[in-house]
Amino acid sequence: MAKYVVSPPIAVRRIDRYDGARVTYHYRSHRTERVEYETVAVDTFMGRMVQHTVPKGFKRIRYYGVQATKTFAKVKVAIQAALTKVEGIVKGAVQILARLTYRQRYAQSTGRDPFRCPHCQHEMEVWRIWHPTYGVIYDEGGMIKRGTYASRAPRAGP
Repeated sequence: MAKYVVSPPIAVRRIDRYDGARVTYHYRSHRTERVEYETVAVDTFMGRMVQHTVPKGFKRIRYYGVQATKTFAKVKVAIQAALTKVEGIVKGAVQILARLTYRQRYAQSTGRDPFRCPHCQHEMEVWRIWHPTYGVIYDEGGMIKRGTYASRAPRAGP
């Protein structure tokens, strides 16, 4: 039960009414895509909640087989080796699993290069990155002004 003290199987805000004998709660139905309300006896409600707890000594397994983290790390090399052999037969087999850069993913989904200026078609460089929560997280112009900018030219010895 300790696991569910922190994260219960149903959020308290989804329990709409409790009168000592019956519990009314709501959920979003996958079938109808609507919010459904259900009123059940307390015993039935408790039975539905308790079925999510595992008996003492049981381990909760999220991933098993090839998807398990330890197994995948071991098998990954063998999978990549097999894919390189198959690449000659199935064109582009390795490229499907290869990680794409942000630039490649954006170009693939929108059909345009995010680093090309839409007006003059020249390649753009990143000068400032702004995040809605954290504000400016990278400012190349500010680093130049402060003198902390790393020069690309080789420095002379002491």
